[in-house]
Amino acid sequence: MNSIEDAVRQAIAEAPARKFSESVDLAINLHNIDLSQPANRVDTEVILPNGLGKPVKIAVFAAGETALRAKSAGADRVLNLDEIKTLGEDKRAARKLAEEYKFFIAETQFMPVIGKSLGPILGKRGKMPTPLPPTQDVTPQVQRLKNMVKIRSRDRPTFHLTIGNRSMDNKQLAENVEAVITKLEQTLKDGKQNLKSVYVKTTMGPSIRVI
Repeated sequence: MNSIEDAVRQAIAEAPARKFSESVDLAINLHNIDLSQPANRVDTEVILPNGLGKPVKIAVFAAGETALRAKSAGADRVLNLDEIKTLGEDKRAARKLAEEYKFFIAETQFMPVIGKSLGPILGKRGKMPTPLPPTQDVTPQVQRLKNMVKIRSRDRPTFHLTIGNRSMDNKQLAENVEAVITKLEQTLKDGKQNLKSVYVKTTMGPSIRVI
């Protein structure tokens, strides 16, 4: 079996050059686990040691000092209470927001109104905001989410996630792959016994088996 870095190198080498910046993805196949039971499904997060190699858009629901800090930390959009209520009345705009931004953070004071106004739209996409307690600094949260991806199997044994960009170094990509596999082994009911296979590929390239 190829090492992770060998598999990444092969996936990149065998993928024809494209006119756009391809992502690098993992195809994960599980077995010996009953995914019809919600408790067995994978729904977790992993911090990629080398990020995704491209900007990750983050929106923050906040006011006052926290809103200012969020902007300084690199949040792509900061929304106040009035904007939350407006989005709750404009489902089309709310869906656009949910698609445009990868992650959301919200001051805890806003969570009830977000749940009421935007819960069905954000929740369906696995994008309910990370709550921010009143005494917590938003800056490290924004920076953490810039390098985070969600791992969600839903009720199917095969699922995909992006772990980087083709422009990244092979070693960086391999370290990201390893971080995901380690997290899966920690999360799955029977650890690595539930991992049937993992493949790495570029958006349009061939799939190369990692494990």
